[in-house]
Amino acid sequence: MKKTIETFYTAFQELDVETMVSCYNDDIIFCDPAFGNLKGDQAKNMWRMLCHSQKGKDFTVTFSNIQMHGEKGSAHWEAFYTFRKTGRKVHNKIQAEFEFKNGKISSHTDHFNLHHWAGQAMGISGWCLGWTPFFKKKLQQQTRKLLSDFETRS
Repeated sequence: MKKTIETFYTAFQELDVETMVSCYNDDIIFCDPAFGNLKGDQAKNMWRMLCHSQKGKDFTVTFSNIQMHGEKGSAHWEAFYTFRKTGRKVHNKIQAEFEFKNGKISSHTDHFNLHHWAGQAMGISGWCLGWTPFFKKKLQQQTRKLLSDFETRS
């Protein structure tokens, strides 16, 4: 299962989204501060949307410290990119937790400091509001709309 996590992030580095989603069970549950909870095809399509949006851009991913404990695992990963809406550089540090079923990822939770991310991505307004529940709710509404629009076009 450590190999599955390595495959997932190596594919992410190459923006090879179909290899990434092949590491997931069909009933995958994904969660992070930006999207909230996504299940099944929504989770897979979120990665498709993100990879599609970063092709040809200054996007880089690194990963390290993969740990396994039975059917559970974790990894540290970092993303470096330019936030499209503001043109600001972002360096996001993420701690991922995984659960496995039948050798594939059945649950994937990414933890990161949303307040820190918002400050990098949006500047002073993100720094001032990024810690609030209002900001998190609004961001999740926006990312869900982007995902819905992407799924409609695909």
